[in-house]
Amino acid sequence: MDATDRKILAILQEDASLAVAEVAKRVNLSQTPCWRRIQKLEESGIIARRVALADPDKIGFGLSVFVEIETGDHSAAWLERFASAVLALPEVMEVYRMAGDVDYLLRIAASSMADYDTFYRKLIAAVPLKNVTSRFAMERVKFTTAYPVAPAPS
Repeated sequence: MDATDRKILAILQEDASLAVAEVAKRVNLSQTPCWRRIQKLEESGIIARRVALADPDKIGFGLSVFVEIETGDHSAAWLERFASAVLALPEVMEVYRMAGDVDYLLRIAASSMADYDTFYRKLIAAVPLKNVTSRFAMERVKFTTAYPVAPAPS
């Protein structure tokens, strides 16, 4: 990626709904070369997809829960079963395998404490777990989906 590609990526991370003409104007290109660069960014997988970001509070999913999971089983079979379980639960927004005393960290979107409890019961029924710790977010101080795209090194 050169400096122009990085500028395009930064712009699209902030607002992917912009017309190609507007993106081209902001990076000082004509529309066709700008469109070609966007296509290459998509084809190479740098731009994974373009989505609309919803406000969780306005659509009834204002409760964010971070779930720390410890397992006593680190086998491939357990991991496959766990992955299948979390992929099937729509409340799960993100899953990370961690280093340290927690094996997995999940970010859950729920509409209420009762909704989270239903999720929790489904999770613990799906796969054996050693320990599950839930942490409830009181306030989202910062949220971004945009990575800090630095200018290309000179």
